[in-house]
Amino acid sequence: MTNTNPQTEYDSPWKQILQLYFEDFMLFFFPQAHREIDWTRQPEFLDKELEQVVRDAELGKRLADKLVKIYRIGGEESWILIHLEIQSQSESDFSERMFTYNYRIYDRYKRSVASLAILGDEQVNWRPNRFGYELFGTKVEFQFPIVKLLDYQQRQSELEASRNPLATVVMAHLAALQTLSDRLQRKQQKLSLVRRLYQQGFEREDVLNLLAFVDWVLTLPSDLEGEFLFEVEQLEAEQRMQYVTSFERSGIRLGLIEGIELGLKLRFGTVGLSLLPSISTIEDVEQLRAILSGLETVSTISELCQIYQLPTTDTQQ
Repeated sequence: MTNTNPQTEYDSPWKQILQLYFEDFMLFFFPQAHREIDWTRQPEFLDKELEQVVRDAELGKRLADKLVKIYRIGGEESWILIHLEIQSQSESDFSERMFTYNYRIYDRYKRSVASLAILGDEQVNWRPNRFGYELFGTKVEFQFPIVKLLDYQQRQSELEASRNPLATVVMAHLAALQTLSDRLQRKQQKLSLVRRLYQQGFEREDVLNLLAFVDWVLTLPSDLEGEFLFEVEQLEAEQRMQYVTSFERSGIRLGLIEGIELGLKLRFGTVGLSLLPSISTIEDVEQLRAILSGLETVSTISELCQIYQLPTTDTQQ
């Protein structure tokens, strides 16, 4: 459940969100374009086609990209294309790459292509939105709309009030940036986002989809993850909801085992880790939670084994 990569990899959750909530995505970030799309006709995601179009290009530090075939209300063309880039950090040739992708897509399909960019980096003043040049009377000028996620830091009340799933996505993304060096604060913000999801009355499937995104981008060390999952269970008891069972009870178990592994190593060194194989077979989440808690009070491995009925070896006495 927990992504252990310290440089959190956003690609999969962003792509999943785009796939699941494309209409909500367009409504949230590009409302004018949303109004011109015929939503009675299902958008078609051309992932493999996009890979072929851009396979020779430098990918850059992006979070996700999508090529979507849509139909326009009353449009002269029967169908058109939207190329989306979600960029994770500033990049000097980003505008040129957007231009390159745009003309390559146009050249392949001979259809109008809208290029749209979401900038998820931390550089406030980095806002590339055009590429062009002029030479001997020849002029090339390419412009594309951008959305800067950092700008939503000044629109927190708007995000809080919104029932669009993308509001939660933006809040989670901003929280990930804000808490890179403060994991305790990250745990609090993660819990706050989960509480908000539970209180907004989303459909169960939407809650689970958004929980997965929040969980992926707001990664926690195993000890804090264990605390977070315990608090989520308490929250669910208060709200009389049981999403946590689908929010991967196996993930809760994994988080607890990781916490126990760390505790054993810190308290008893490599000898303590010899208990891990037997602990890893325990399915009861409550027993695992008790063991994790017990690590704070026991003095010896044999005491831990005696209290929680764990098998011992001579080296653990």
